[in-house]
Amino acid sequence: MSLLELIAAADERGLAASAVACLDRCLPQPADGADPDPLRPLWVGCADGSGWPDRLAEVRAVLDAAADTEGAAPQIRKLLGDAPVDRAAPQLREWADACSLLALEVHLRQDAAPPAGLEAVRCCREGDPEGAGPLLAGELRRQVRILEMLAETIEAAGAGAGLRQVLDVSTEGQRVLRAAVSRRARGRG
Repeated sequence: MSLLELIAAADERGLAASAVACLDRCLPQPADGADPDPLRPLWVGCADGSGWPDRLAEVRAVLDAAADTEGAAPQIRKLLGDAPVDRAAPQLREWADACSLLALEVHLRQDAAPPAGLEAVRCCREGDPEGAGPLLAGELRRQVRILEMLAETIEAAGAGAGLRQVLDVSTEGQRVLRAAVSRRARGRG
């Protein structure tokens, strides 16, 4: 299935978790003394939908207070501002799609030799990653893997374990992107 098909088929928990994972991977390196994991409360909200509104408000407040202007931080704050408070499927699907798109665009910008702009992102989302750079292709694989893992754990009693696996995949992706950003900054410096 293509990424777009997986997003279309995902349940509310899968949409919320995949969106949070996308935003989590795009967060810039935190400043000294800043919370290294400001989206952690939203991960809890993914497991327990009833806590989503409070967790979302908490994360919005933390990121607004940080007022980070580096990298994708302003776009992440905007997307969190647009996040549906009630986790209703139609609005949640649109939000998850926007988070997916942001993550792919951020990875595209960091590729050493970016392919043909947003056309490459569109092709990747539709299931044709040919010609995508390594960061963009890697992010596409992560998003697909995360949505597939979440779909597999829908009926599982230990759905929290599925979220733990998603968080692990997302954290590894975050490390990859931050390393690429660091290399690129050193190359310009």
